Amino acid sequence: MRPGRSRIARLAAGLLAGAVLACAASPAQAGPEASSAAPARGPAVAGEVDHHMHVHSPAILDFLPHYCSSEGRIGPCPVEFTKAYSPEDLVAQMDAAGIARGLVMSTAYLAESPMMQPPRPDAPRILREANAWTVGLARRFPGRFGIYVGVNPVTATALPEIAHWGANRDVTGIKLHLTNSSASLRKPGDVARLAQVFDMARRTRLAIMIHMRTRETDYGARDVATFVREVLPAAGDTPVQIAHAAGWGGIDAQTLSALRAFADAIEADPAIARHLTFDLAMVWKADTSEQDLAALASLIRRIGPEHFVPASDFPFSGDLVDYYGKVYPRLPLSADEWHTILDNHPAYDRADFAQTRTRP
Repeated sequence: MRPGRSRIARLAAGLLAGAVLACAASPAQAGPEASSAAPARGPAVAGEVDHHMHVHSPAILDFLPHYCSSEGRIGPCPVEFTKAYSPEDLVAQMDAAGIARGLVMSTAYLAESPMMQPPRPDAPRILREANAWTVGLARRFPGRFGIYVGVNPVTATALPEIAHWGANRDVTGIKLHLTNSSASLRKPGDVARLAQVFDMARRTRLAIMIHMRTRETDYGARDVATFVREVLPAAGDTPVQIAHAAGWGGIDAQTLSALRAFADAIEADPAIARHLTFDLAMVWKADTSEQDLAALASLIRRIGPEHFVPASDFPFSGDLVDYYGKVYPRLPLSADEWHTILDNHPAYDRADFAQTRTRP
């Protein structure tokens, strides 16, 4: 039996055994994005590919105590963030949850975060070492990982670092984190640098993963408009994945505003979404309200489930069996909608993407 059919069989079994009707919130309770339907709960299984995972390199683990105690931090480092998970730990979690492949995002960008105060003079060395170690996972665990190198897009080292890895056949893409980089979609200089990074990804055929939520307290539609108008076109045909459904984990007014703005833009010009996907990593949690879940589900329908991919943000998700078996099914999508999301395999999640993108 092919892996895809095996996964679909697990999905069907999970739906038959665990599906329940969602308690649909009324429009008055859930706002304009809420649906009055009562769709079946989602599957108690993961997709074949987890599109957003992390495992710290030794260079970053050595760096973290200084980073987490820095006066520039905007909050304490989460406990899960500081744990020394090994790649073997990650593989064991994937195996237990039935995940065949994970897209691993290097956390090298932490070395050049403005939250590290004072800045480390050896930050470029840490960045390179962390990326090199993460890239090495592709050869240590053949077929299990797609590797993304991390950069701070508004630093002088961003373009040279991308160029360094551009021809490497073990690298799938680049990971950008606007919050951690203190980048803003309201500063013309930052927007221009971000567009340059997208253009470099296009020229090297590297996929892009971007955590695009910024530190602005009123982040939302305004920022998405700038991104769609001034940054995204620079990527050309390069696939772009928006982390956390355009938020930073969890559902709040800012995340819904941003995702709603994407829905508006895509409805006005469907070509915008031709190479665009959104990951569903830690977007909702065990205690997320039914109102917020309904609003998110409605926006997923507006954009199209075919533009969303399953993801965990491990290790922040905790145990993957619990995450995909207990938390994921809370989102009130129909069985068909869940099938579409779990069966969604953009070109960049294939094991041969890194090799094919480097061919002349």
